[in-house]
Amino acid sequence: MNRPGRKEIEMNGSAPSPRTYNQTQIPRKYAPGKRRFSIYWTWSYPWEANRDVTEMDNRFSTITEVRRVAWPIYETPEFSEKMFLQGIAGTLELFHLSMLKFQQLVGEATGQPVAIYQRIDQAGQRLPIDERILADTDTLMVFGLDHMVTEQEASPDEIEAVRQFLHREGTCLILGPHHDVGVSPDLKERAMEYAHHGDPLVPRQQRFGRYTLSMMKGLGVPVQNRYGLRPATVKDTNQIASLNAFRDLDSRGWLTGVTTFNFHPHLPHYALLTDDTKSIRILSKQPIDMSRPHPFTEAGNREFNNFLWMPPDANRAGDILLADSTIFTTLFGGVESLENFWRNLAMTPLTMVAHV
Repeated sequence: MNRPGRKEIEMNGSAPSPRTYNQTQIPRKYAPGKRRFSIYWTWSYPWEANRDVTEMDNRFSTITEVRRVAWPIYETPEFSEKMFLQGIAGTLELFHLSMLKFQQLVGEATGQPVAIYQRIDQAGQRLPIDERILADTDTLMVFGLDHMVTEQEASPDEIEAVRQFLHREGTCLILGPHHDVGVSPDLKERAMEYAHHGDPLVPRQQRFGRYTLSMMKGLGVPVQNRYGLRPATVKDTNQIASLNAFRDLDSRGWLTGVTTFNFHPHLPHYALLTDDTKSIRILSKQPIDMSRPHPFTEAGNREFNNFLWMPPDANRAGDILLADSTIFTTLFGGVESLENFWRNLAMTPLTMVAHV
């Protein structure tokens, strides 16, 4: 696990701009060809941060637990109790910090700042997805890191707002339901899953994505996140194995110059719930670490779906992509290939976009 460094906060070698908090987002003006990105964390920050740390399952780790497992990576002044939250809230803040490089790269590529929203923020302020978010957004990234036990779910109004958003030509919706570990009531099967991914910070049951799944159901996205699978690595290294990319299906060029994503020890399989491969395309699969058994591999699988695309159709002008949120963070390393992927998303042309 790589922690975000101070250099990632710097812009063009100069001192970082001051951080802001607790203010209303200033709408970004439309500029021809300049795509506007918005990230939406689906969690209730208080509900996640206030989870009972004596509960074994379905919660994030505390920073104290992260420090113990990742020692000595976080044994620096900026992560001390004087400077950083030591409970679950600190782990949530790590996700925010790990997005800085993506925000910087996309901001420089598009000339537009990347906005970040939370469904319920630290101060308990609730923000559903509506026109306040969508009016100045061209690419909406919905990251499903809400534990199912926190009962987050997309309302009919939110689903309709996103459906209307996708009527605008040039729009893109990126959905990222996270892993779903330990679904089986069989404790031996849960133990097998845990041994497979090998991450002591992930409990035997950790189910994510209720909000994102409800949004997907409402929009007719025939995909379900399943398991938490450990990717294969290049022999004798910690480098993730290359993607199995289906470039003949990638007519938009999302994966141009992309050979790998970054390593995360428990990634979801995006299972198709339809046989219609025209409306939704699997653009890449990830080889699985076969050195450790898992129910998915024991069923004969050697790869999992990790990047899917629903092109525009007669009822929708925008694109829908499915990709895990960890692909956009620096917590698990990052390479040139990954940055190529970010740039491809950032530079996707805006064609005849209706704008405010």
